[in-house]
Amino acid sequence: MGDRETSNHSEMTDFILIGFRVRYELHLLLFLIFLLVYVMILLGNIGMMAIIMTDPRLNTPMYFFLGNLSFVDLFYSSVIAPKAMSNFWSESKSISFAGCVAQLFLFALFIVTEGFLLAAMAYDRFIAICNPLLYSVQMSARLCTQLVAGSYFCGCISSVLQTSMTFTLSFCASRAIDHFYCDVRPLQRLSCSDLFVHRMVSFTLSIIIILPTIIVIVVSYMYIVSTVLKIRSTEGRKKAFSTCSSHLGVVSVLYGAVFFMYLTPDRFPELSKVASLCYSLVTPMLNPLIYSLRNKDVKEALKKLLEKKNSIL
Repeated sequence: MGDRETSNHSEMTDFILIGFRVRYELHLLLFLIFLLVYVMILLGNIGMMAIIMTDPRLNTPMYFFLGNLSFVDLFYSSVIAPKAMSNFWSESKSISFAGCVAQLFLFALFIVTEGFLLAAMAYDRFIAICNPLLYSVQMSARLCTQLVAGSYFCGCISSVLQTSMTFTLSFCASRAIDHFYCDVRPLQRLSCSDLFVHRMVSFTLSIIIILPTIIVIVVSYMYIVSTVLKIRSTEGRKKAFSTCSSHLGVVSVLYGAVFFMYLTPDRFPELSKVASLCYSLVTPMLNPLIYSLRNKDVKEALKKLLEKKNSIL
């Protein structure tokens, strides 16, 4: 292509985020929905972190992982929601080239970190149920810190590779990203480069990231189910399963949305947007609710915190 037809990534100054293709009259409704969801994300995840940090009874590996999960949910939704809401009122709907790079990098960092954190939480539940006598020894503070640090490290490496590959592409004259945030697939549609190698590397990277986390989660729960079924008392089984049900709910919502998005063909971008909406905003909103509603310790800690605040007032 000629110079008039192609604009290299180094010459690109900004992009346009098209967002959802709806009538202008619905923008106010979408803005209010996004605002409500984002406020719930802020309240839920900040509240969860506050409860975990202030209640000594929650000073356990499970809640250490849960606190980091809330931190990750809070930040990767904050990478998406504010810009999406501002674009409902903006005529240009533009995002700078640097802003697009930062958005893709941070979102990829936190979403991959969440996947590894969920795998670490599955391993924690496996040790707690299948080997409870050695739980405090095996799930030491050092190991928990290493698992969390490793999750962030894997997220960072993946994000650097994904972002650098995406923004070394040459982009065509169109700057319109058919999405509500900068993501890999919508950016690929703007590229004039041969995407075969890029897509193969992206696919391989996804397999390297997703497959180990899924294997850890599935194998952990196979052992958990096998152990729980050996428990004779119904009350014992119920108690064991209750400690895992919240985690399974979070895993199902996140991975269900991710698989739906990646299995949706490129010719249906609106379906991809809905799936992206599920794991970028709905999942961070639901996670604190799932853990607070189904977890007796969290409910008791929340009740204690509210009573303490009321007594001060």
